[in-house]
Amino acid sequence: MPSAAPFKISRFPVPELRDLPEDLRARILAVQEKSGFVPNVFLVLAHRPDEFRAFFAYHDALMDKPGALSKAEREMIVVATSNANQCQYCVVAHGAILRIRAKNPLLADQVAINYRKADITPRQKAMLDFAMKVSTASHAVGDEDFEALQAHGFGPEEAWDIAAIAAFFGLSNRMANVSSMRPNDEFYTLGRGG
Repeated sequence: MPSAAPFKISRFPVPELRDLPEDLRARILAVQEKSGFVPNVFLVLAHRPDEFRAFFAYHDALMDKPGALSKAEREMIVVATSNANQCQYCVVAHGAILRIRAKNPLLADQVAINYRKADITPRQKAMLDFAMKVSTASHAVGDEDFEALQAHGFGPEEAWDIAAIAAFFGLSNRMANVSSMRPNDEFYTLGRGG
């Protein structure tokens, strides 16, 4: 019986690594060296080099900066809002990152399915409530939302960070869905132990 054809990672053309501009190739090779594989998002977005650069510059500015939000909390925002946007790629990929950053193999699944029932703190629930409102009903965000955040110790800068992460991944989720971006198989087992 013949084996099944490999799944495509995008409905758009995916460039060969050797054909990419040097800065994109260097970034992708660095990620491959660190993780042991190339996450498909890098290859899919490399279809448009200028947009790749802008996307990852904003991604890094939001996700790698120091601040009151931990790296695990930033990933919680991505996982919860990506689930609301039905983005398989981001839930799977960032779920793996969340498992690693939180050092908890259960948390990402809990947050992805229903963060309101996840084993998180009231502060984190307030953070995700705000992120979800930004993601699904930003037109309805009002002073009461900022007051709820303030009650949990989040100031205006943290509110901006939460909103920016939710909004940025709204873009990411939509492009992943439109391009039919496929999560790498490696993501499914990362951070699960064993």
